[in-house]
Amino acid sequence: MVRGRTEMRRIENPTSRQVTFSKRRNGLLKKAFELSVLCDAEVGLIVFSPRGKLSEFASSSMLKTIERYRMNSKEMISNKKSTEEDIQQWKQDTDLMSKKIDSLEDSKRRGCYWKRMLYCKSKEGTQPFHCGRSLCCA
Repeated sequence: MVRGRTEMRRIENPTSRQVTFSKRRNGLLKKAFELSVLCDAEVGLIVFSPRGKLSEFASSSMLKTIERYRMNSKEMISNKKSTEEDIQQWKQDTDLMSKKIDSLEDSKRRGCYWKRMLYCKSKEGTQPFHCGRSLCCA
């Protein structure tokens, strides 16, 4: 006999809901225990019933597990902030480098132009260097 797939929706009958909660909670606690034994994992599980009753499982100290979780979650948040700051810095660096590249390419073009123009033409005649006037060699 094959079990049918359970539809995921709230169980309306309070007695059936309580029985299902109790069975599934016990199954979840069992799986947490098995995971900690088989894989040597540090496991902490906290479950509150609809009436507010606490059920918990910890492979070691629950307080140590919670503290470890808090420390790791703080690191994740600080790493995320530092990553966003790094991205902003990289964008600024990229913009600055693009401007420098444009400037270098522009000066390279001007330099090649002046190398081809061996002499600067002016009213006084031909000079072996650029006279400094912006329109004289255009």
